[in-house]
Amino acid sequence: MKVLFFATFRELAGRREDQAEASTVRELLEVLSRRYGRSFHDAVLKDGAMSDQVIVLVNGHHVAHLDGEETRLNPDDQVSIFPVIGGG
Repeated sequence: MKVLFFATFRELAGRREDQAEASTVRELLEVLSRRYGRSFHDAVLKDGAMSDQVIVLVNGHHVAHLDGEETRLNPDDQVSIFPVIGGG
């Protein structure tokens, strides 16, 4: 599947996009963490689960409105990874 990185995740991965294979969002984050190292891992996973500081979209749909980190992925999906942005 195609994975798009935005903002700090683009910096951590060192690229705008990549290709990866995984059956769920959680597995994808683990695959990408192994590929891009500790800093990427710490940004996307916390205590073995998806961090609340990351936003993941699958084909434009927020995983919070799907099955969260257990959202199933297909080879033709597009996954976008964003940091949570705060402000006020």
